[in-house]
Amino acid sequence: MRDSVEVAGRTRTYTVVGPAGARDLVLVFHGSGQTGDKHREFTGRAYDALAEDGTAVVAYLDGYKKNWNDARKESSFPARKAGIDDVGFSRAVIRKLAGTHGIDPARVFAVGYSNGGQMVMRLMHEAPELIAGGAVLAALMPVPENFLVPASEPAPMPVLLIHGTKDPIIKYAGGEMSWWVRTAFKVGGRTRSMPDTARYFAERNGITAAPVSTTLPHAGPTSLERTEYRQEGRPPVVLYTVHGGGHTIPGPQKAPAPIGRTNQDVSTAELVRDLFGLSA
Repeated sequence: MRDSVEVAGRTRTYTVVGPAGARDLVLVFHGSGQTGDKHREFTGRAYDALAEDGTAVVAYLDGYKKNWNDARKESSFPARKAGIDDVGFSRAVIRKLAGTHGIDPARVFAVGYSNGGQMVMRLMHEAPELIAGGAVLAALMPVPENFLVPASEPAPMPVLLIHGTKDPIIKYAGGEMSWWVRTAFKVGGRTRSMPDTARYFAERNGITAAPVSTTLPHAGPTSLERTEYRQEGRPPVVLYTVHGGGHTIPGPQKAPAPIGRTNQDVSTAELVRDLFGLSA
């Protein structure tokens, strides 16, 4: 179902999957150059499964001119230049779906890919009261000088991270982006590596225990390593490193070859379900 809300004088659109009655809401933020519906197809509609069995309502949000106003200081695409209030958009969608679908505003989870992953990290820092957990796919935490959200008290929440070691766009090792990425996507600035990103969120959650890594069974050319930061009384941080994986999302739908290999040993939707405890 297509729907819309008014935010700061603009009509913002999104697609809702799932009937009224589910407690949980999953907000999905697409990558650069996509729309909510394009991202839905890009993932093989994997997140729809969360709605089809009554687990959650899933909302695929549309960015402004196919981008999100993330918190990277050197972003320069239209959403940043126009000062689009994507935090306000998220808030408005949550409020509306609480009314139309009966979701619990305390049970909202954000999932974002690439630029959408950056938007999830903005929500986690700027408006943590809106979400109960975040999943960041193919995106890295900016270094402090490249992050626009002022420092604040950490708001612990479960975090899921997924990243390919052969991502040609957002390098697993972090640092400066390639010149062609900066030019094509109108972004810049330094980021942490993915392992450092995981440590960063573990520290925000107050986790001091050492992480535990496990290599998972695999059938294809890529493999998964799960690194878990867990401690009693603290929300977990779980990183899935996709060895040999590209700028892709593990699941049923293979991404176009130029952005790298897609792992199909797991479904990201199922990882989201398990970590956040989504239930019908």
